[in-house]
Amino acid sequence: MAALTPTLNPLYALLAFWISGGALAYTFFGYGLLMQLLARGRTIERGASATPRDVCVVIVAHNEETRIAARIENLLASDYPPSKLRLLLVSDGSTDETVARAQTLAPERVTIVSQFTRAGKSAGLNTALAHTTSEIVVFTDARQRFAPDAITRLAAHFAHPWIGAVSGALEIDASSSATGAGVDAYWRYEKRLRAAESRFDSCIGCTGAIYAIRRTLFAPIPPDTLLDDVVIPMQIAARGARVIHDSSAHAFDPQTLDPSSEQRRKKRTIAGNFQMLFRHPEWLLPWRHRLWWQLLSHKYLRLAAPLFLLTALAANITLATHPFYRATLAVQILFYTAAVFGFLPGFRRLRILALPAGFVFLNVMTLRGFLYYFRRGTLAGWN
Repeated sequence: MAALTPTLNPLYALLAFWISGGALAYTFFGYGLLMQLLARGRTIERGASATPRDVCVVIVAHNEETRIAARIENLLASDYPPSKLRLLLVSDGSTDETVARAQTLAPERVTIVSQFTRAGKSAGLNTALAHTTSEIVVFTDARQRFAPDAITRLAAHFAHPWIGAVSGALEIDASSSATGAGVDAYWRYEKRLRAAESRFDSCIGCTGAIYAIRRTLFAPIPPDTLLDDVVIPMQIAARGARVIHDSSAHAFDPQTLDPSSEQRRKKRTIAGNFQMLFRHPEWLLPWRHRLWWQLLSHKYLRLAAPLFLLTALAANITLATHPFYRATLAVQILFYTAAVFGFLPGFRRLRILALPAGFVFLNVMTLRGFLYYFRRGTLAGWN
């Protein structure tokens, strides 16, 4: 009789394996599939207005003397009516020629605000919004370039009064490495997911390099905010407006998805998600924010993914006396081995290793982002 009674450890291992595996499956596959089904048959109708709205493009820059002139020229070349388009540059404690070079370009259309002490991007955005009265504000950075019709496409949506923010699509050159290719696949999936979310209701966050908001819905954010492109749209959605994604409004980034350049950005992004989680816990309450379950599914479950992965592996080892679980353990070992080889110089170009290498890289970055946030706390702003 005693032999038929399962011990507690295998029972807990069984629960841990299936709960962790189920959470991972929902986070990386189930939620995306569910959102595609919910968005099926729905479209986002682009508005049209006989009278173009006033648009102000905001750039917060620190020591961008080598890029700022070309960036401003790119924005001024937009096909949006010139009389309705202005640029506002906030120099965040620049010590180089950023301001001097910007002053030589179309002074009647470019306003420059200098912050002599470096305060960070979010503080710069607050400053910018206090200096503009334009109906629509477009946020971008100094590094990227816009397609000529990008601003026109973003602005067209605001003909609908229920639209509060619109994200464009950032096009990034893929890396030649297997890990970079895996990250690129993740980025393509992310853009499809945002498009489906916005057809259903609203996407969770925007792309910081290209997004627009209705100025009257803006509320100042804490100066140390790491993810302005998620916090600002979530605040707007909390006021009842929709946040949508327009995949036809393009910005182009010269920086590739190579892991060496992606590490810093991903670490900051993950740290920003932890900051948002602890700073705005009320957004997870159904009666406080209608996007609570999308926020949980899209952002916060991904933060727990490394824990789910470790738990699933440890539980699988405990259960490996059973043939089925020996097979699942072998699959896990094979997957992680492929990921390790994807990081090695001699195997980096093997595309078959792209997904495991990219997946493991992103989850390692989640752990590093967690440590970065709790080590530096709210002092981890611009840098």
